[in-house]
Amino acid sequence: MSAHLSPYLFSMVAIGGAVGASIRYAIAVALPVFAMGTFPFITLAINLAGSFLIGLLYGWLARSGGNEALRVFLGVGILGGFTTFSTFSWEILTLIERREILSVALYIGGSLIGGVLMVAVGYWLSKAAA
Repeated sequence: MSAHLSPYLFSMVAIGGAVGASIRYAIAVALPVFAMGTFPFITLAINLAGSFLIGLLYGWLARSGGNEALRVFLGVGILGGFTTFSTFSWEILTLIERREILSVALYIGGSLIGGVLMVAVGYWLSKAAA
């Protein structure tokens, strides 16, 4: 899958990013009870789900021969807009300022280790589903 800037692929990223960010916002609005408190459960869950879904997507694309437009629209656009690294970073800073060091460690560890594990599980599941 080659990467090149074309107006078509650029628009696929833009549209997908708007869709992904809108889905993330809708989840946060629909589940405010999980956004409240000191631990950012919504962001963690979204990042883990997005990691799993990108693993499934890229595994399926690898098995099926790939499709650049789908990779760009779904992976870069929707899942890129859906997952929340900048929010993740802000929430870590907020937890640090509140001196909630255990929450910082759990959040970073859960996001990074959990994210890599979810990508791997999604990737392996989609490749095995031949």
